[in-house]
Amino acid sequence: MGLARVLSRACAGVCAPGVVVETHLSGGLPRVAIVGMPRKAVTEARDRVRAALMNCGFDYPARNITVSLAPAELPKDGGCFDLPIALGIIAASRQCRSKRLKGTEFLGELSLAGELQAVRGILPAALRARAAGHRLVVPLANSAEAALLAQGPIFCARSLSEVVAWLNGEDVLAVPEADAATRPARAPDLKEVIGQQLPRRALELCAAGGHNLLMCGPPGTGKTMLAARLPGLLPPMTEAEALESAAIASVSHGGFSPDQWRQRPFRAPHHTASAIALVGGGQSPQPGEISLAHQGVLFLDELPEFPRRVLDSLREPLEAGTITISRASAQADFPAVFQLVCAMNPCPCGYAGDPAANCRCSHEQVQRYAARISGPLMDRIDLQVQVLRPDPALLHATTMNGEDSATVRQRVGVARAQQLQRQSVTNARLSSNALRQHCGLKAKEQKLLTRAARQLQLSPRACHSIMRVARTIADLDGREQIALEHLSEAIGLRRPVQAKAP
Repeated sequence: MGLARVLSRACAGVCAPGVVVETHLSGGLPRVAIVGMPRKAVTEARDRVRAALMNCGFDYPARNITVSLAPAELPKDGGCFDLPIALGIIAASRQCRSKRLKGTEFLGELSLAGELQAVRGILPAALRARAAGHRLVVPLANSAEAALLAQGPIFCARSLSEVVAWLNGEDVLAVPEADAATRPARAPDLKEVIGQQLPRRALELCAAGGHNLLMCGPPGTGKTMLAARLPGLLPPMTEAEALESAAIASVSHGGFSPDQWRQRPFRAPHHTASAIALVGGGQSPQPGEISLAHQGVLFLDELPEFPRRVLDSLREPLEAGTITISRASAQADFPAVFQLVCAMNPCPCGYAGDPAANCRCSHEQVQRYAARISGPLMDRIDLQVQVLRPDPALLHATTMNGEDSATVRQRVGVARAQQLQRQSVTNARLSSNALRQHCGLKAKEQKLLTRAARQLQLSPRACHSIMRVARTIADLDGREQIALEHLSEAIGLRRPVQAKAP
């Protein structure tokens, strides 16, 4: 008979709550009972653990084995509890020393041969283990992800046998080392875009102030090309931003790749994506595209083709910066601070208002197409610009005269630094009180904004959005006060983009 306690962590959102795996051996008929709200992947651990122990040369006790996963009210899922359950059985049956079990957390899925396989959620678990002052043992397959954490005692193991040898006092576990290949890859350069001065300007403002952007224009005018270059204009990610973004990717089904380290996410879901795919959900809450785009860009191409219910699910996260996924058995909070970039055609055929092509759509078809996007969502998009067909003569130019991404990124970095120093957030996230403090308008500017609001039928939210964009233009201009020309440009970048059918 024996009792052992092994520390581990659950994969529940980005929180990685602590779990104590208690194993008790008693007399009676041989059986294994796992309690503490285990889901199917956890209950199947009994068969994997039995085979792994026997194949690694350990005795599998013919006892009544009870495994408790505490706290009992927290749902447990995944194969990450295989290793702590196996160590609990080994320690309870006195087949290893238990001194190093104290203050150490274990995560890992076991193969039938006793080898450790990669699991999800290593980075959030490592962050929480470091905060608790604990050591952490993870599979060697997760070493590149664990190495992103510069500080904290983390060890990597290939197999169950190595972990038991380490518990017995042998220093056989490796310490993860950062891979030089985790440097950010080169992003597409803005210099490759031909012409399109107005959209390029809107893209710079979008990067400088953290604003949302909608581009409307005929097919093939470069809307997707422009959107793909926004991550290259954004300032480099800080250590905290990079860890937060990587932690979200770590708990997702796709997992985290070290090649993505310190790269601004760029997510571009297809227009057939469901609301759950976009905002997150599932029986065990998983992050959606808006969370996977945290601190980066969410690009929605062919915006009117998305179901209206799916698009309206973006309204709250766009303002709150977080999303709460609630289910009957679990709840998870995911950060969702992202920049929304959208592209759309002016009509179903795509050629309304294009002088180089004939539009086949009626006025009613154009109106129905534009009505697929709700007014409240359009209200939350700060910059709305038309992308016109470039001059064909530019296609044969031997040199590209536009600025490259590095030049624009330098200006964006200066403007963002001013915003963070002045108000601690980007202009797009200024609250109402901060807006009055940092975006105050003089009499002439107030009169212009009032006239524009009446003529364009702008809501108060849209007027505040214009003030935020004007503040960004002033920051790029190096001005303390919003001037008339800054406000005029901001209003011009907020005009309705739907074209009318002839």
